Amino acid sequence: MSRFAPPDRSRAVALWLFGVAALVFAMVVVGGVTRLTGSGLSITEWKPLLGAIPPLSDADWRAAFDQYRQIPQYELVNAGMSLNEFKGIYWWEWAHRFLGRIIGVAFAVPFLVFLVIRRMPRRLIWRCVVLLGLGGLQGLIGWWMVASGLVDRVDVAPERLATHLGLALLIFMGLIWTGLEAWNGPEPSRSPQGWARGAALLLGAVFLQCLLGGLVAGAKAGFVYTDWPLMNGQVFPPVDWGQGAVAFLHDQGLVQFVHRVWAYALLLMGSLYALQAFRWRLAEGMGFWGYALAASLWLQAVLGVMTLIHAVPLSLGALHQAGAAAVLAIGTVNLWVVLRSQPRRFVSIRGGGL
Repeated sequence: MSRFAPPDRSRAVALWLFGVAALVFAMVVVGGVTRLTGSGLSITEWKPLLGAIPPLSDADWRAAFDQYRQIPQYELVNAGMSLNEFKGIYWWEWAHRFLGRIIGVAFAVPFLVFLVIRRMPRRLIWRCVVLLGLGGLQGLIGWWMVASGLVDRVDVAPERLATHLGLALLIFMGLIWTGLEAWNGPEPSRSPQGWARGAALLLGAVFLQCLLGGLVAGAKAGFVYTDWPLMNGQVFPPVDWGQGAVAFLHDQGLVQFVHRVWAYALLLMGSLYALQAFRWRLAEGMGFWGYALAASLWLQAVLGVMTLIHAVPLSLGALHQAGAAAVLAIGTVNLWVVLRSQPRRFVSIRGGGL
């Protein structure tokens, strides 16, 4: 192969993609901290370039503070906040946005370099272009989310927060998947087998639970009904059905209830998946990642209960959000490994082949 011909695989490209995925993981965690500290509305303007420069003088800080004092969150939640207290929430939101800018540069610049030196596997170019476009879209959605809390609300709309989180996690999954493709090279396409369908269903269920978690965060539903397994002594909480279908997005009790029930369903699905993986002794890493996914689901569930009963302290809340991203990463790798494994390459624990 010519040294100028694009390779079929590239470990350097894979490491770059995994590195950007790690930055996105950090972004998700910092975003969770930003939400828990009530910092998300502290910057009331969207300046993609100039916004990277924080206030540098006392006059700049007072101007930023004056803008914040004009929105409902200050008037109804933080009235009387000092300038120093404002700086505390400002820096979290600034760090969140600045990390987003770093991710954009960390992706775009190496991508262009790999293209110029022809070290980017040709089959992965379009995927990286899509990921780059989704990254730009994420910035727009982030501002769309923030804008929902600047006029008639004291916080952002839950559905917009869930959308923002969901797109970040899609990018995270895409980076991991593309990195695995770059590391291992191309494989012949195969028709999805039963295990692939099960792994895909489980990954989709994990992603849905992450979106439901975003709704819980947006509705601040984790701060109510902090007993478990019941909700204020009841199986099903009171719901304001007068909101109509919007109750599924905004009603704190209903949003938390759905998040709990789907967690139970996930635990059942993950456990059955791991049990079947053990029963059939799946080959080529399929079993390992199935066990890892089930174990991570149980750990995340325990962490979720601990976060809830302690009324979402900052440390546990951030750890729970990080755990969600970790479970999603394991689920992504699990599906990739299943799709890469030869179909029907497993044996029964009873010794009979299939």
